[in-house]
Amino acid sequence: MTQYWLMKSEPDDVSIDDALAAPNATVPWTGVRGYQARNFMAKQMQIGDGVLFYHSSCPQPGIVGIARVASGTRPDPTQFDPESPYYDADSKPEHPRWLLLDVQALRKTRLLSLPEMRAAPELADMIVLRRGNRLSITPVDEGHWKLIVDQMLA
Repeated sequence: MTQYWLMKSEPDDVSIDDALAAPNATVPWTGVRGYQARNFMAKQMQIGDGVLFYHSSCPQPGIVGIARVASGTRPDPTQFDPESPYYDADSKPEHPRWLLLDVQALRKTRLLSLPEMRAAPELADMIVLRRGNRLSITPVDEGHWKLIVDQMLA
């Protein structure tokens, strides 16, 4: 059964354009450092699941593309690299704490901005719109996915 996700990326790290320009339009989703987001990747996300590609920590945050989960999880090598902003001195190669998976960008869309999403009553219960939400990966229910992909980004 296909599931749907919203995955946040800072465009200075990986933008939708970067993903589309990568070989096979596929990028490793590095730098996830929240336990709940990591657990979504490890326990729930499956190859083929739909992804709303979301730019965060930028002047105009919002959904900028459609993607899919393209691999299972594996250890995120940035946790072992002291030069990486995602380095974790407590994570050991024999017991990695952080995972990544590959995301394949399918297409760039118009920006569906955070204010536009907040203005749509039918999206009011999306996790990304909850006050204080800081998760980099959140589940998206099928109704929200269809509304966003079929109507808002058509």
